[in-house]
Amino acid sequence: MAIRESGEDYLETILILHRKTGFVRSIDVANELGYSKPSISRAVGILRSDGYIKVEPNGQIILTEAGLAKAEQVYGRHVLLRSFLMDDLGVSEENAEEDACRMEHILSEETYSKLKDFIRSIKK
Repeated sequence: MAIRESGEDYLETILILHRKTGFVRSIDVANELGYSKPSISRAVGILRSDGYIKVEPNGQIILTEAGLAKAEQVYGRHVLLRSFLMDDLGVSEENAEEDACRMEHILSEETYSKLKDFIRSIKK
């Protein structure tokens, strides 16, 4: 099933928080993103029903194989874009972070692949 931009943001945040702390709950995602608990609860329900996450009885959110793959894909795009904007174009860290966050969702796979190849070629 196709996932929306907001769902990708939730998965990416869950991945980042899990890497930082090893344990992620809905409240952690709400705090990180600055969203209300009801918004997070709704998103968690959708992500769970779509098979991207599991929620343990203790409230821990765990990415499924599909969820982890999607989260890593989105986060990888984010890291590449932020780095390119800052290191190669000289964009400020604040703007690079914000722009990368938006760009990661809209690039086609073809454009992302070509951009990745281009960045690798200029780094050589």
